[in-house]
Amino acid sequence: MSAAPASSAPPSVPVRDDSVPSWQLLLTLTVAGALAGLVVVLLYDWTRPRVEAHKAGVLREAIEEVLHAPRRADTLWLSDGKLSGKAPTGANGKKAERVYLGYDAGGSPTGYAIQVVEPGFADPITLLIGYDATRHELLGMKVLESKETPGIADKVVQPVFTAQFRGRVAPIAGIKRDESARMATDRSAVVMITGATISSRAVLRGINKAIAHWQPYVDAYRPVGTSSGDTLGAGGKR
Repeated sequence: MSAAPASSAPPSVPVRDDSVPSWQLLLTLTVAGALAGLVVVLLYDWTRPRVEAHKAGVLREAIEEVLHAPRRADTLWLSDGKLSGKAPTGANGKKAERVYLGYDAGGSPTGYAIQVVEPGFADPITLLIGYDATRHELLGMKVLESKETPGIADKVVQPVFTAQFRGRVAPIAGIKRDESARMATDRSAVVMITGATISSRAVLRGINKAIAHWQPYVDAYRPVGTSSGDTLGAGGKR
C-alpha cells in the first residue's frame, strides 16, 4: 500500500498595507482646521456690519420708546469721571460707558436712556430704562434681550410687567401680587412675577444699581445751552 503524498503548503500572499501615515493625517486635519477657521472669520466679518446695524436699530427704537419719542437723543460718554458729548479716542472709546439724553422740540432735556445688564436665572438680562434724574422717576422700561425660561421667566418682557415701571420712583421695590393695592400709595412699588421671582428681582436689582451708578454723573452734567443753576441738566423737563 503506497503512502499518501505529502500536502504542499499554499503559496504565501503578500499583505497590502493600507494604513495612512500619521504625518498625512496630521496634515489633513491641519488644513481642514485652517480652512474651517478661515470660513468662520470671513463669515463673521461679512455678517458683523449687519448685526451691528440691527442692534443699533433696536437700540434706537428702544430709546424712542422709553423717552417717549424725543426730537433727538445725544450720546454721552463717561470719560475722566464725568459725562461728555465727545467720544473718547482710541480703544477706550469702544469700551466707554454711555447714556443717551433726549430733547424735546424746544431743545429742553426730557430724560436719560440708560442701558442695564444684570444676571438673571439663565442668562444676563439686558434692558433700557428712561429716567428723569430730577424726580428720580422712571419714564419707561423695555427689555432688549432675555433668555429666561420660556412661558414663565420670560414674562419679564411682557407689557403687563414692563408697563408698571413707568412713573415709579427709584429705588424700586418689589411686592407680591396680593399687595398690588400698595402701588396706589407707594410710587416705588412694582408687582413681581409669580413663579419667576429670580428674573423679576434681577430686573429690579439691575435698575436700582444702574440708577445709583449714574445719578452722580447726570446730576453734575449740564447740557450746552443751560445755565449752571438750571436743573434741566439732570434730566428734568420744564
